This record gives sequence, C-alpha cells and structure tokens, in this order.
Amino acid sequence: MAVYTDITDAELEAFLSEFDLGAPLVFKGIAEGIQNSNFLLETERGRFILTIYERGVAHEELPYFLNLLRWLAEHGFPSATPVADRHGQLLSSLRGKPAAIVGFLPGLSVRRPTVEHCREAGRGLAWLHQAGAGYPGRRANDLGQAAWAPMFEPLQAAAEGFKPGLAATIKSDLEVLARAWPKDLPSGVIHADLFPDNVFFQNGVFAAAIDFYFACDDFLAYDLAICLNAWCFEPDGSLNVTAARAMVAGYQSLRPLSAAEREALPVLAWGAAMRFFLSRLSDWGMAAAEGAFVRPKNPMEYERKLAVHRAAQGGGGLMLFGEAGQ
Repeated sequence: MAVYTDITDAELEAFLSEFDLGAPLVFKGIAEGIQNSNFLLETERGRFILTIYERGVAHEELPYFLNLLRWLAEHGFPSATPVADRHGQLLSSLRGKPAAIVGFLPGLSVRRPTVEHCREAGRGLAWLHQAGAGYPGRRANDLGQAAWAPMFEPLQAAAEGFKPGLAATIKSDLEVLARAWPKDLPSGVIHADLFPDNVFFQNGVFAAAIDFYFACDDFLAYDLAICLNAWCFEPDGSLNVTAARAMVAGYQSLRPLSAAEREALPVLAWGAAMRFFLSRLSDWGMAAAEGAFVRPKNPMEYERKLAVHRAAQGGGGLMLFGEAGQ
C-alpha cells in the first residue's frame, strides 16, 4: 500500500479549509505508486487526488512539476490539473510534508498493451510534446546519458551478483553509448517515465497521462525510445516489432520525426534501456539494505532489453522501429 502518512479526519478538514472544494465526502488511500502517499478525495465539488510527497522527488523541484501540469492542461493536454488554494498556491503542506491536490482523471491503464494501445500511446506522447512546447520552466535530466557511468561505478558488484560477467558488459555498453550518443536533436519537455501504468485509456483511445515527476528537458525522441522499451517488449524479453512500428507510426501521426531522429532511435532505445537498468539496480540494492516494504522492480528485465538493442546495433536497428511514414 503506497500510503506512508495517515491523515485524520480533523487534519483533512483543516487542510481542505484552505481550498474552495467544499466538504469531504470520500477519502481513501490508493495502493498504486511506491514513492508518495496518494489518496482519492471526493468533495462536494468533485473528485480529486491528494498527494503527500514522501521521497524520491526533491521538494524544491515540485513547483516545476506542478506548473508543468497546469501548463499542459491549459494547452489542451489531458493531464491532472493542480488545484490552487485560496491564496493561489499549488503546493501546500500536510503533516509537515509537501502536498498537492489535482483533478481526478477518468480512464484505465492496461497491463498487457496491444498493438493498438502502443499506437495510441505513441500518439499521446507526441501530443504531450506538442503541448509542452514553450513551457518556460527548465529542469535538466539528472538521469541522462552523462549520469550513467558515474551511477554504475558503485553498482558493479551488484551487477555481478545478478549475472557473472555483467559488470564488464555494462561498462562496455556505457563506453559505446558515450561515443554514439547524439549531440543535437530536437529537445523540449519530456515525460521520461511514460510506462503503461502512467497512461489512461477510454474505449481503447489515449485519454490521459499521469505521474510527471521525472519530467525534464531532453531529446524528444529519447522519450519515444523510453516508451518503446516500456510498451513493446514481450514477457520473454523479445521485442514486438509490430507494436514498436505501430508506436512510432502513432507518434509520427502528430509529430513526424526528423531524419536525424529516426537514425538515432536505435541508440536512444539502447540508452533508455540502460537508464532503467541502472535505476532499478540501484533501487534493488537500497531496498535490500533498508528492508523496504515495497519490493522494487527486478533490473534484469532491462538487462534483457539491453541485450536486444546491443545485438541490433550495426545492422538493421532502424528497421526494428519502422521507416518514416509507417
């Protein structure tokens, strides 16, 4: 259960007194998520999500994320709109921790995306990139390519513990990625974590995106590469080429990729797999050391994806994702 802070009725009423939302009618914890405490809140004015920020997000960066959500909503993208208090503030405090209320979004996420879900997710990602254009906030990607090698240094023994010889393979990958990483591609606001559980559908159509707490500035095509890894692999670790091509086609239906972006997509997907392998490897070790209640995701899922992208380099990598116009 992703509720780390219990809220009493009196505390909730005092908190809501700063908002024009009316009296609370329903208030219950939400199990999804592992970093923050989330609650479904129903009041006389409608349904909302109350989040108490526990860990994993630097508190000084919260205004960037909340203002981004407001910007996206104002520019027509279906993301959760933050609710300002009576003083116009989006960020509040509850139990001495940062807290915010956002509007409730209808729809359901999918556990096993179909090819058409992948197409719709690609379209939704392009829509997000279009809506985010011009956002004045700036946040560097602190989990971008430059961070990977330093991140891996203290994790080499952990990698070996999963698979003998893996540390050397990862070090070699990092060296190749550093040389091959593109330098000048179209950039802007990216979601950076648009996994299936962060997308809602209604009647098979993209309906909303949530959980923007990794959002930052980076290559737009890198965001698409993250989604290809998250949506288009089968449980056995193989890439579903049909789903990948559908996702790229869905994306290009709103925002056509440049020739440079299409050429870079295979290495971007390789790098995106590296980013999540490393973060999961780090989370796995920390959870074991701290005896965490919520078990982190196994990094070896992304080790298998790394192997697919590694094997595709130098021959036919682009064809995995389709050509322009598909």
